[in-house]
Amino acid sequence: MKPAKNPGKFLHIPLLQGALPSSPKQIPMEITAGIAFAAFAIPEVMGYTRIAGMPLVTGIYTILLPMLAFAIFGSSRHLVVGADSATAAIIASGLITMAVPESPQYVAYAGMIALIAAILILIAGMLKLGFLADFLSHTVLIGFLSGVGIRISISQLGGMLGIATGLDGTLIHLLSLPSSLLKTLALINVPTLLVSLSVIVVIVLSERIGSKFPGALIAIVGAITASWMFDLSSYGIIILNTIPGGLPHLALPQVTLSDIPKLLNISAACFIIILAQSAATSRAYAMKFSDTFNENSDLIGLGLANAAAGISGTFVVNGSPTKTEMVRSAGGRTQLTQLTTVFIVVIVLMFFTRPFAYLPTAVLSSVVFLIGLRLIDTKGMAALYRQRPVEFNVALITSMTVVVIGVEQGIVISIVLSVIAHLRHSYRPLNLLLVPKQGGAMRTVPLEKGQQAVKGLLIYRFGSNLYFANETRFREEIIALANKDGGLKWFCISATNIEDIDFTSIEALKNVCTQLQQMNITLVLSDVVQPVMNELDRDGITEMIGRDHIFESVQDVLEAYRNLQEE
Repeated sequence: MKPAKNPGKFLHIPLLQGALPSSPKQIPMEITAGIAFAAFAIPEVMGYTRIAGMPLVTGIYTILLPMLAFAIFGSSRHLVVGADSATAAIIASGLITMAVPESPQYVAYAGMIALIAAILILIAGMLKLGFLADFLSHTVLIGFLSGVGIRISISQLGGMLGIATGLDGTLIHLLSLPSSLLKTLALINVPTLLVSLSVIVVIVLSERIGSKFPGALIAIVGAITASWMFDLSSYGIIILNTIPGGLPHLALPQVTLSDIPKLLNISAACFIIILAQSAATSRAYAMKFSDTFNENSDLIGLGLANAAAGISGTFVVNGSPTKTEMVRSAGGRTQLTQLTTVFIVVIVLMFFTRPFAYLPTAVLSSVVFLIGLRLIDTKGMAALYRQRPVEFNVALITSMTVVVIGVEQGIVISIVLSVIAHLRHSYRPLNLLLVPKQGGAMRTVPLEKGQQAVKGLLIYRFGSNLYFANETRFREEIIALANKDGGLKWFCISATNIEDIDFTSIEALKNVCTQLQQMNITLVLSDVVQPVMNELDRDGITEMIGRDHIFESVQDVLEAYRNLQEE
């Protein structure tokens, strides 16, 4: 079922595109899925909150107003917005040197990061810049998220062992890890370790039973019960203590103007991940269910969701692939599932936060540890290694940058490598020769064969737009092919893949034309699109080549050449 174009509007912004229309038969399933999703999501966001260094209750806030805002203003029927490991790691790595985790100042900074990210996202949505997500390749996302996973998992080892190691995944801590563990082996709190192992066993076994089995929730409820019954804190196990209940207080973060410039780079890094990851997730699930979505409307929804996060005392939210898959597995097919989850979270905040005071912190460390392990995309890395070794190296460099140096630096490297990968494809395009088959259709052959379409005619197809970086390759290949056979009379450039041509390339084309004329070879063009044709007219190349030597197709070139030989 495809969403209605405009279920409703507010200030010209469509509303509830992801929830309406909804079949009456589907509504009970959506409500059931929303209840089940809440059981999965609350323990998970506690883990992400731990990664972000925020007070635990603020994680629950991420599945309140932010999720509500996207359900109302977003267009995707499937994308689930909430706390995410990648953006949580970016916040933590950026703020750790600016404020004490969980302190009021730290929370204020995190809220301001959400507001700045919201402004960037809203600007991108209003300017219809959703296409920018395409420039962060899937390859570097595999490497980036794998690096984040390694870093997160390492950072939780201390909490799982009951020792204060301070591990955060940076190079210094990685190099000191073996010696640190040896020195602190005697400090390991065995009861804490047993709690951690128990949580991991429960979650892993529940996943073996089925994806709809809330292992994290069972582990948390079991740990709270055991802590309450047996006073686990008396065994040296650290517990959370009181978690405030009630709904979040709405206010702007208390941050001075002088602090804002220090938060811009963190906000920009979050913006990039939100842009890329949310668009990729929306696209994947829309394709899976044959639904439509508008990536720019989703940006408006994501921007308003982050604005809601900023004023409700929580941190950046993102389109989460793990939460989206949770909803799909639970049977949810529209944003009505998320609206139900919001209602359940309101009830939890109002009446059920007190039991969390008994929760051992090792439980959350173990949940986060497993979240980190799931982010390490070993299958994706293995597939890249087998199929695209060069792209595997790109993913590996990105991953190691995140682990060794930091998350923000990993973002920068991922953008640079994505651009380099794009330039590499256009700088070294697949250029081929065209020769006719029986029946008149054309087939391609490698340049190395130097095969003419018919005797005296060679058809060369350039595989990319023509610009300053590849014009040398373009010119050298044409001249080399022209020199390969002394019997060449016509050299045809098939421009079917050339949609743009810059000033440098215009000069290169003039040079090619002149050199071919000196070799008594006629240069002809085919399949020239109108924007490129306009450039050729404006720069005098049409006159130089001759308009009668520019053809609509290679078949026209063949026909004209054969007619010339028969005269």
